[in-house]
Amino acid sequence: MTNENEMARMVRRAIDGYFRDLDGEKACGVYDMVINCVEKPLLESVLHRVKGNQTHAAEMLGINRNTLRKKMKAHGIKF
Repeated sequence: MTNENEMARMVRRAIDGYFRDLDGEKACGVYDMVINCVEKPLLESVLHRVKGNQTHAAEMLGINRNTLRKKMKAHGIKF
């Protein structure tokens, strides 16, 4: 873990805080929770950087343009 980048450290810190806040309660659906928390701001940031060009955003993200559109719709992102 010594070669972790800043983003990985931030995610690890947030997850550790989440588990602390559970205070012994059982965790479930953690993967989906994290993906849903991270995906929307990721898509918005990339789309903003490419001025809404979905083709460029999809290329930058390494996903298909139709997949990008599906994710945008799911998160209510309009560009």
